[in-house]
Amino acid sequence: MTTDLDARLGLTTSGLVLDGEERVLLCASLFYFRLPRETWAARLAQVRASGYTVVDVYLPWNFHELAPGEWDFTGRRDVGEFLDLAHDAGLAVIARPGPYICSEWDGGALPAWLTLTPGLRLRQAEPQYLAAVRTWFDRALPILAARQHGRGGSVVAVQLENELDFFDTADRHAYVGALRDLALEHGLTVPLIACAGQGDAAGATGDVDGVVPAFNFYPSDSSTAVEPEVRRYADLLAERGLPLLVTETNRAHVTLRRLLVSGARVLAPYLQASGYDFGFTPSTGNWGVPGGFMTHDYDFGGYLSPVGEPRPEMVEARVLAAVTRTLGARLARAVPVAASGAYSTAAPTSASPSALLLDGGGSLLGVTNLGDDAALAVLAAAGGLPDATVTLPPRSCTLVLRDLPLDGYGLDGTLVLATADLVGAGPDGLELAAHGPSVLALRASVGGGDVVPVALDAPQPGVPVRTTVHDGATTWHVVVRHPQDVPGPDGTRYPAPAAPAVRGALAAAEATRVAAARLLDLPTRTGVTTTYDLPPASEEVGVHRGRTHYSVDVTGVTELLVTGAADIVDLVLDGRPLPTRAAFGATEVVPLHGVTRLDATVETWGHPNFDDVRLPAMRMGSLRGLGRVWSVVGREDVHALWTVEGDDQWAGDPAPLRTLGGWSSTRVGRPITYRRSLDVDGTHAYALHVDGVPGSVQVTVDGTERLVTALDPWVHLAPGEGRDVAVTLPHTPGAFGPTTTLLRLVPVRGWQVEGQSDRDLLALAAAPATSTDVTLPLALAPGDERWLDVDVPPGGCSVRFEGTHVRVAAYAHGELLGRVWLDDDARPRFTGGDPGRIWLPASWNGGTIRLAVRATVGRTEPALVAVLVTPSKE
Repeated sequence: MTTDLDARLGLTTSGLVLDGEERVLLCASLFYFRLPRETWAARLAQVRASGYTVVDVYLPWNFHELAPGEWDFTGRRDVGEFLDLAHDAGLAVIARPGPYICSEWDGGALPAWLTLTPGLRLRQAEPQYLAAVRTWFDRALPILAARQHGRGGSVVAVQLENELDFFDTADRHAYVGALRDLALEHGLTVPLIACAGQGDAAGATGDVDGVVPAFNFYPSDSSTAVEPEVRRYADLLAERGLPLLVTETNRAHVTLRRLLVSGARVLAPYLQASGYDFGFTPSTGNWGVPGGFMTHDYDFGGYLSPVGEPRPEMVEARVLAAVTRTLGARLARAVPVAASGAYSTAAPTSASPSALLLDGGGSLLGVTNLGDDAALAVLAAAGGLPDATVTLPPRSCTLVLRDLPLDGYGLDGTLVLATADLVGAGPDGLELAAHGPSVLALRASVGGGDVVPVALDAPQPGVPVRTTVHDGATTWHVVVRHPQDVPGPDGTRYPAPAAPAVRGALAAAEATRVAAARLLDLPTRTGVTTTYDLPPASEEVGVHRGRTHYSVDVTGVTELLVTGAADIVDLVLDGRPLPTRAAFGATEVVPLHGVTRLDATVETWGHPNFDDVRLPAMRMGSLRGLGRVWSVVGREDVHALWTVEGDDQWAGDPAPLRTLGGWSSTRVGRPITYRRSLDVDGTHAYALHVDGVPGSVQVTVDGTERLVTALDPWVHLAPGEGRDVAVTLPHTPGAFGPTTTLLRLVPVRGWQVEGQSDRDLLALAAAPATSTDVTLPLALAPGDERWLDVDVPPGGCSVRFEGTHVRVAAYAHGELLGRVWLDDDARPRFTGGDPGRIWLPASWNGGTIRLAVRATVGRTEPALVAVLVTPSKE
């Protein structure tokens, strides 16, 4: 299929065809919103030097709409300038404007205030949501349309939505169709794509005409099943005249090579060029385990660190890019096939290897070693050659070329066999790259003799292996380089990146321990509050990012029930701070014991970028703040008197009466239902606590189904609900704990609330103040919060902190650089990068960083012990 595009851009089975050039494209994610503007050009140049020719770029809606109706596309939000710089760097762009982007970004880029609108449903073909999306697309898409390839710009494709097959969209066709129509309204003529996160093309695209399916693959790098899985999708798409576009996958080039030989035409590992989440922009999410904070350091081990340091994978990037350039259209037009029996090895390897039948003749076979040790493989005899033994480096995919005609390179004959990577070919000869010894065989077109394989020694860094191969009157000059000596696309050679251990040792040696600080006479909040009957969500008081303070009189209240509080919750009872809570909205009981005043500070780490039903604050669109707060005015044990319903689980009627989970049967795993009526009065709200939930259970309340999980084992009942409660689960002997309790509730009313948005906090961080010199360590009382100024050396630097039971927020250049949380049992799981590092970019370094330090309750007394500053190689 060829789309009706400008003549300079096409979409065929060979992939995205730019300016008539058919080539497998390597694409690096590079996000302007995770980098200072001053570093954009340098980082784009680094990607270009890797040999990758495409970058994919998310456009986060909530990075540009700062508050409802308030838009910003200036400064480091000037995405148009970033796209222009990409074009200047010779890079094409796959633009991904969402509206939902995931990207472990706050809310997946959906603005936090959207769900304040009654009836609005995220990621649905719902009028209110689509109207909001239109306001975003009306601003973002003209920027992309003006910069399309063939019209003086860099944009070669636009992705609509992101991994929609993970989300329960009711009418996918209508939703994606509405997004497509908006894109077309704005004059987008480049291909529109939609990526499937778990292989469901229809779930991602809605089977909408004009929206091309793409796929995200995240296998284990040691999986033996990568090749057959990828070939399946390549074959399915080929039947539709479409290429396999892999819009996200792992960073390791061993896996990228396996995808290449299995039929991928675009390879876009996520995330080769790392970055940093400044401000209140990290998300919360599950990442396989419910409840976690994304780090400010946004790094999955790609070839560029968050501060732009090249890593060893940069070498592999240049080699693979050189292979794709050298093979060009032959590779792009190739057909993937299973290659069973093509080689044998004792190493762990692919369950079903792949090979590409190259256009114009020849093949490219992937020979994998998935183990940690070097191994040997025996290539089956073919093309007049006997069996050949090759050395496979650890964790590698050796690309074996066979029977490649060389006339297209201005050379005579055929490359019969090469176990080193072909990274260059032309009238002057062949250029190969290999970590170890390799085998080469060539045959002249006319007058050649028998094909004889030539054993090539392993090259050393800076010392290539050179040889001349003769067959009759034909001579080929061959050079084999060490991979780190393969140049970039412009011929520039680069020093080898330091290994992780070396980088770590250098960083430790260069770290400066800063003990001097200035303690500021600066308040941490205004203290100006507004009265609310019930505690509002942070978003309701205009805190889309930041924190909200609450206080209330609780005289006479003996016990509180708090539900929906998120993300970082600090409670203070009559001036006595409690350990910090980070329960992701799970319901919690707070005993008061004569307390008269409750104060709470709730800080937003980020809104969820994924939709996880197991915890309230992990639901997409869930709000932040203290949630609902109830006074517990009654308790009843309701563990007994449940009827048992389970078809043939018992011999006859009447149904047995047991405790919840108390039925015993050999029919384990068969559905069973426990049912009873609760003594609710129709006036009060209630909460049913189900002790010991085995994973998750279905609870039906008056005919309406709900999910209850072990992470939040509560059923909340509005007044009048609970006359008929049924708990259904696969029968498990001993399921549930020994208690089931019904709590009668009364809302706590009369709240004083102060919102502190990110802007309010930034203003405080920039305010002048008198100060007192102090020397770290700085001891604090639990619950204390203080401002410090710390001087740092010039240039870019990574800043770390030593201490216990403190949270530190670091500010500079009018930005929140990031937050760290030191040595606290209450600290949740962090994922995505280094949770202890703050990056101060060189262009933002004014010589001082301002720290907001909050002390928490824990095993030891809180203290900020030291600040460690290490120069970063930006």
